[in-house]
Amino acid sequence: MSELEFILSELHFIRPLWLALLPAVAIVWYLLRRQATRTGPDLAGIAPHLRDALTVGQHNRRRLLPIDGVAVAITLAVLGAAGPTWSRQPDPFVAQTAPLVVVLKVTPSMTANDVAPTRLDRAKQKILDLLALRAGARTALVAYAGTAHSVVPMTSDPNVMQPYLEGLAPEIMPQEGANAGAALDLAAGILATGETGRSGGAMLFVADAIDTADLTTLNTAAADGVVFGLLEMLPDGASDPGIDGLDAFKVRVAPDDTDIRALDRSLNTDFRRALNETGTQPWDDRGWVLAWPTALLTLLWFRRGWTMRWSVLVLAVGLMMDTPAPAQASVADWFLTPDQQGWLAYREKNFKKAADLFTDPMWKGRAQYRDGQYEAAAQTFDRLETPEAVFAKGMAHMRSRGYRDGIAAFEETLKLDPNFPGAAENLRTARQILDFVETAREQSDTGEDRGIGADDIVYDNEARRGAETQISDDTDGGLLTADQWMQFVDTRTGDFLRQRFAIEAAQQ
Repeated sequence: MSELEFILSELHFIRPLWLALLPAVAIVWYLLRRQATRTGPDLAGIAPHLRDALTVGQHNRRRLLPIDGVAVAITLAVLGAAGPTWSRQPDPFVAQTAPLVVVLKVTPSMTANDVAPTRLDRAKQKILDLLALRAGARTALVAYAGTAHSVVPMTSDPNVMQPYLEGLAPEIMPQEGANAGAALDLAAGILATGETGRSGGAMLFVADAIDTADLTTLNTAAADGVVFGLLEMLPDGASDPGIDGLDAFKVRVAPDDTDIRALDRSLNTDFRRALNETGTQPWDDRGWVLAWPTALLTLLWFRRGWTMRWSVLVLAVGLMMDTPAPAQASVADWFLTPDQQGWLAYREKNFKKAADLFTDPMWKGRAQYRDGQYEAAAQTFDRLETPEAVFAKGMAHMRSRGYRDGIAAFEETLKLDPNFPGAAENLRTARQILDFVETAREQSDTGEDRGIGADDIVYDNEARRGAETQISDDTDGGLLTADQWMQFVDTRTGDFLRQRFAIEAAQQ
């Protein structure tokens, strides 16, 4: 589904009562235009060439009149006042991109070099490009041949996935084949248990062929509402009967990023619709979009014969108004406020720039939170006393491991609004985390009786439960040195994955 189709399917109005003015606008336009185009008296009996010379305005019915432009401008203004919308305002604590399981086929056929450098290498590059495009969204990786295996669970850090992705090769897979059905079941299980919420998620198969024996399973899943797409790792002109028979959104690999962007847009459509249905954020009023064509239509008022007399007065008043002193500013400052510029940067996922631009404390804190500036975000949210701001402060404290401060913030949120969405659940989770950390500290006495030098990793321990965990650099007493550790560390992820996949295959 394209962006336009999505907008049309979700379009509605926040303030629909304004639409009641549209019939009145239509009636006034009809009456005024009818009067302006009214024909003169019957001139029958006059020679045609004299009648044409003596008749004025006989072609007005076919001519665009000033009242037409005014009616269109007023109609657009009414539609804008009604608050057209098709999505909710983004929630900084909920990913706006669908959780995704990437399912990569790792078979000998993927080593063909008809897609340079090879189909598999290009597939890995495309997956990394997709991770960069999704800007921190949660993504998991599954590899399959004769068996399917979870390579990386749901993560928002692309750096975690990259080494495991590079280690995938056909020789590490325990069984030959191309069991896409098993990969589908495994990916569905990851989405079901990966805390993706009621909004679900999506799957993306990256393969050069689909076994026709798996078509029934895949097409049945698509009919049952499972959202998945396919990136075809085939050169131009090549085809596969399994791919041709698959009922999914399919895109052929491209030399640029058009394939990745098309897949991302398609897979996110259903997720955005689910956010509209289950989200608690206010609707995003898009009435400002109609302000631009309305402003352009008013330019017709300065056309000869169209000028509204009062527009001269408006222009004079505008010229007499005090002009701000010249300052060093960008072109954007001429047209947009800092908050509007910050919103544009936020929508482009440039959260650091947005945090610098926003003057509104709530949005500034949200941008800082999305940029990972959790302590700064907590300080920003602390300026406000609304339930939403206090809840956001609690989330920021939890991210910076200030669990007690987070608990206090969630408790304060419930005092301000006992029914605030997510506050009670997050309070329980925060208490469980704090209890787990302090219980683990009680059970640990690492380095306490040795008097060793250490770098302390200290979390919230106001209750003084247990000992502080220490990491020692002592090389005595049988501990390994850094060089000795490196001798036992296998840096080849391919070997690690081979052993893990073999164990999983044997268990299956």
